Amino acid sequence: MKEKRAEGLLAIWADIDEDYRRTFREWHNCEHMIERVTIPGFYVGRRHEGVDRPGYYLMFYETSDSKVLGSEPYLRSLNNPTPWTRDSLTHFKNTVRAIYALKASAGRRPPVDAPYLSVFRFNVESGSEREVLQWYSKEHLTEICSIQGVYRGRLYEVDSNISGIKTEERKIHGASPDQRRYLTLFEMYTLDILTDKAWQEAMDGEMVKRLRDIHQEWFWIDCALYAPEMTLIR
Repeated sequence: MKEKRAEGLLAIWADIDEDYRRTFREWHNCEHMIERVTIPGFYVGRRHEGVDRPGYYLMFYETSDSKVLGSEPYLRSLNNPTPWTRDSLTHFKNTVRAIYALKASAGRRPPVDAPYLSVFRFNVESGSEREVLQWYSKEHLTEICSIQGVYRGRLYEVDSNISGIKTEERKIHGASPDQRRYLTLFEMYTLDILTDKAWQEAMDGEMVKRLRDIHQEWFWIDCALYAPEMTLIR
């Protein structure tokens, strides 16, 4: 089967009420992700839980491009939530949602879904976007992905037009837009690298100081579901 490239990303961060987490995972595994990955242009859905924050989840879907996330089939689903979805979304707290377009990638696709994810959200120093993003895309991602323990790094930029679309589901969970424009996902097979000298030096260079509003988080994988007949995503 032809290998496909995912250039769109929907990401949702949320705390889930403690007494609802088992039901939430059942709903997300058995209904919601199945519904989503059968929409044209959706490739895979994943759910990650915070390493040091139980009940805090990052849910994301990789798509052919960000336009899929403004398509009629997807919006129809968002505006017609099932009863189980309506109930589940009321248990989302501190929800943040954004839609992104892929800007750059380095490293290699994991042979299986990576067990850990390092997530960076940030803005860039005003007036230096072009220079900083060129460094980030051409040098920083490659440097990080050369560290043993890191599979792949991907840089995304918010698609603000599509992210701002109002839907019925959004009314229920009340997600706030992310105030940070850029997102990086580093797929890793161990968290030990976070104390590695090479990782720390790469994250403390002069160009890194030109990033603004940095927010770092670490997650472990909880569930992954691929679209029908999907095999390889790079």
